[in-house]
Amino acid sequence: MYLFIPLALASLLLLVTTWIGWHYFSNKNDNIQEFTIEKDINKNTTTNSKKKHPTRKRLPERSLLSFMKNIDKIIKRLARLIAWPVASILLISITLLLVLSFNEKHQIKNLKPKEYAYGAKIKLTLEEERLVPPPPLPPEAFVDVILERPSLNTANRDWALLDAVFVQKVLHIMEKLKARGYPMTLLEGYRSPERQDALAGQATLVTKAKGGQSKHQYGLAVDLAPVKNGKVTISEKDAWALEAYQALGEEAHAVGLTWGGVWRFRDYGHIEKSGPLHKQQGQ
Repeated sequence: MYLFIPLALASLLLLVTTWIGWHYFSNKNDNIQEFTIEKDINKNTTTNSKKKHPTRKRLPERSLLSFMKNIDKIIKRLARLIAWPVASILLISITLLLVLSFNEKHQIKNLKPKEYAYGAKIKLTLEEERLVPPPPLPPEAFVDVILERPSLNTANRDWALLDAVFVQKVLHIMEKLKARGYPMTLLEGYRSPERQDALAGQATLVTKAKGGQSKHQYGLAVDLAPVKNGKVTISEKDAWALEAYQALGEEAHAVGLTWGGVWRFRDYGHIEKSGPLHKQQGQ
């Protein structure tokens, strides 16, 4: 990319110099014509001299002088013909050498394409410190939630079944939210294809994705819920819980995850790895 502009300029310069050289030396026919006219004049002069002085012979010095002049013209013409291409090649070579020698100075150190500063900082943090999942809450904390949504009674909350890199991002999000006053817990992690089909087919709409279509099946999605006074709440009608969900969306976006709260079918507690599912299978 850095070589494109200098190469374009060098090519343009070559075309210009070639055109100038061609235009300049295209007048060689005129020079030949002048040389012919001069020769004819010399002929006429010689003829007239012979007529006036029939006994006088042309001096060899004049023929030698004319021959030397012609040789001089030929040498100058050849020198000019060679000078333009040689000068053009030298100029282009010098330009390329200068560009190649300064190529590395055009690059900014420690800058990677398509990488934001906060992304690099988060990556470094994740590499330096690996968090451990918190201990599970007692069953009493989920009583109200299960009454509101009975399907959560069989939800899987095993962190070990999730993608390890994804888990670290989720745990760091939970740490951030806890510091902001919104403690969260894992409501559901891995979800089997059979459970996914069951949730998609039940009367109460929980999800539209069928088995194999959700990132829950690949350990790349979780459902979190805020914990208030030791109780898990999932209702966004609670003002405090809605604030917690909004904070979850902000923190998820900061680490490059997708938040379900921006979907047409709002899923405020859902966060997942960004990107098409077909590109992440088998990773």
